[in-house]
Amino acid sequence: MENVKLIECPRDAMQGLHDFIPTEDKIRYINTLLTCGFDTIDFGSFVSPKAIPQMRDTAQVLEGLNQSESKLLAIVANERGANDASAFDRIDYLGYPFSVSEEFQKRNTNATIDESFERVERIQEIATKSNKELVLYLSMGFGNPYGEEWHPDIVTAWCEKLYTKLDVKIQALSDTIGAGTPEIVSSLFETLIPSLTDVSFGAHLHTIPENAKHLIAAAYQGGCRRFDGAIKGFGGCPMAKDDLTGNMPTERMLEWFQENAIETGVNEERFNESMTEALKVFP
Repeated sequence: MENVKLIECPRDAMQGLHDFIPTEDKIRYINTLLTCGFDTIDFGSFVSPKAIPQMRDTAQVLEGLNQSESKLLAIVANERGANDASAFDRIDYLGYPFSVSEEFQKRNTNATIDESFERVERIQEIATKSNKELVLYLSMGFGNPYGEEWHPDIVTAWCEKLYTKLDVKIQALSDTIGAGTPEIVSSLFETLIPSLTDVSFGAHLHTIPENAKHLIAAAYQGGCRRFDGAIKGFGGCPMAKDDLTGNMPTERMLEWFQENAIETGVNEERFNESMTEALKVFP
């Protein structure tokens, strides 16, 4: 059977919610996810509590998490966040949202694209010194809602530059707003994967549930073997727009992989338990 890496993203599911989820509820939920067999759990972020108040307890959540074979990923938006996250041995990956959209980069990290590129360089240095790996999320990877120029060649050029100049070896193309079509998704991966063979490309797709399997199929057929999701498609990017487009529903991904005899490493029984727990956490 073919194998893929699945990254479950409770952080992305929670971050845009208005009502604060109690720390103990986050810990209980994420601990259920840690039993499922996901490759990685995107569990929290070290960012300004003014920008993302829901994530202000990430350090406390980390303290309550059980040991697991699943790796842990924390999102950071600048060097300060990278240093804070790097202080924890338990964290394996630092995730940074880099955008090909100037407008979205300013909204999301309060920086221009050029400033963001310089941040990535410094965050990469911090990650290397602390024995962690940088995961770069290429926001607006499949389209741009702000009227700025967008073309697959722009995305490709940034992927190449981030690898050749900064040695970023894990790059997740991120839909952010649900603009991607199966044709664009498969075409981008088909272009990037053969040309940058040292880079592990991932798919972080936001979508409506009925389009989920079409997009997963397109990404997989394009060569992608790393996929992000969130149970029930909860969440979305609070910086993108008011009407949030949900995350890729993990259960839809698992269904498609099972139908196509693709091994995910996820335990079905434990995953169903996590689905039940998710309904207690999310409104």
